[in-house]
Amino acid sequence: RPEIVGTFGVVTSTHWIATAVGMGILERGGNAFDAAVATAFTLQVCEPHLCGPGGDVPLIFHAVKKGKTEVMCGQGVMPQLATIAHFRKLGLDLIPGTGLLPAAVPGTFDAYMLMLRDYGTMSLADVLTPAIGYYMNGYPLVERASATIDTVKENFRDNWPTSAAVYLPGGKVPAPASLFANRAAGNTYLRIIKEAEAGGGDREAVIERARKVWSRGFVAEAIDKFYTHQELMDVSGRRHKGLLRGDDMAKWQATIEAPLTYDYGRYTVCKAGPWAQSPVTLQQLALLKGFNLDGADPTSPDFIHTVVEASKLAFADREKFYGDPKFVDVPMQTLLSEAYNADRRKLIDPARASLDQRPGNVEGFGGVVQLRKADGARAAVAASGAGEPTVGRMGQMSGDTVHFDIVDREGNMVSATPSGGWLHGSPVVPELGFPVGTRGQICWLEEGQPSSLAPGKRPRTTLTPTLAHRDGEPYMVWGSPGGDQQEQWITQMFLRHVH
Repeated sequence: RPEIVGTFGVVTSTHWIATAVGMGILERGGNAFDAAVATAFTLQVCEPHLCGPGGDVPLIFHAVKKGKTEVMCGQGVMPQLATIAHFRKLGLDLIPGTGLLPAAVPGTFDAYMLMLRDYGTMSLADVLTPAIGYYMNGYPLVERASATIDTVKENFRDNWPTSAAVYLPGGKVPAPASLFANRAAGNTYLRIIKEAEAGGGDREAVIERARKVWSRGFVAEAIDKFYTHQELMDVSGRRHKGLLRGDDMAKWQATIEAPLTYDYGRYTVCKAGPWAQSPVTLQQLALLKGFNLDGADPTSPDFIHTVVEASKLAFADREKFYGDPKFVDVPMQTLLSEAYNADRRKLIDPARASLDQRPGNVEGFGGVVQLRKADGARAAVAASGAGEPTVGRMGQMSGDTVHFDIVDREGNMVSATPSGGWLHGSPVVPELGFPVGTRGQICWLEEGQPSSLAPGKRPRTTLTPTLAHRDGEPYMVWGSPGGDQQEQWITQMFLRHVH
């Protein structure tokens, strides 16, 4: 691909309409944060099989005025009713990948509002109007969205009538490139703007009211009603009621934190904490620092073998140690230390690929990694495609993700990987026009694991945007869709760039 150079700004995303919307915001005088929010809302419209209003998002960004890089957590927590005991009582040993049970608090809207309020310059209506226009007037449906709807059409017709009402207009699968509208979702955002603006006040006051309309107003009320009273089919083959309640939404807000960092030559790579899989990239770099990769042929057996073996070791540590730091003490300082990685590096045999799961040992930390029944189930599902948590037996297809990166003329940078709330993951909440995400399926129904299910705990997301400094200056933002593959591709791309 050609290198893009310029002096004004850059917007890149997984859909051309969203990229155009983001660039339009920059051209109208908005900054990278305004463009990020408008791009994100437009991706919800144009790629409903990859992300949605009811999903989740981590963002990593550098704000020039603050002079620092930060991480924003838009990963909602598990509901108070979501306990291991509850799922065991239902006869489940794995959280279903579809339906109402795996919902976490939807985190995207509050995260985008927090970014717009504290870092942006534009109004709520400014950043939402493009997405609303495409919801109301329609947009050309991409082929994969049409194919996704086709795969789950029988489930919609037989089990999820509220989804059929939106995604099977006239009872038919919408054709690729046909003009597709979702006016119910558009009306939801129009109502949010109307109610938020009704109280008057400045830009920040309107944005704050929008956050409350979402988490305590009609949006939360509609989700509470649907998840309390509906009993719908999921991948387990049985009907279940949801656990998410309005009170869960009212108690949660997006947060900002310092990134985890790792110095690699001239570069400092910045990632989210172990509530995401993000530190896997840093652990891979800590292992690979001990090899001379300068000038290596990136398609050579030696380069590929070395990187893959380091990846295996880092991912094994993810399984043993990573979880929500508010619930689990994760020894990140040790995991990124030179002594720990010097010892781990010895496990990489230059002549042989390991087929074993080999996490490290840090006294007093981590769970027990073993091949469980659920691992086999997930492996079978993963075989259908490299993606996010999956639809499972109702269609046997993976969900996936979107990504965008934005840099403005001032040097503000944003990298984000929104996901969840897929059209095929859970049924549409009829008053809102969109489904809620299913991120809770990542949690284990097994006590004592760092990523075991617990009320109020963040599921350990795979979503993992990246930012790097070079010679002490903000330099680069990048990322990828792809579930577990994200942290592999992100690292490979960086290694190719550096070496």
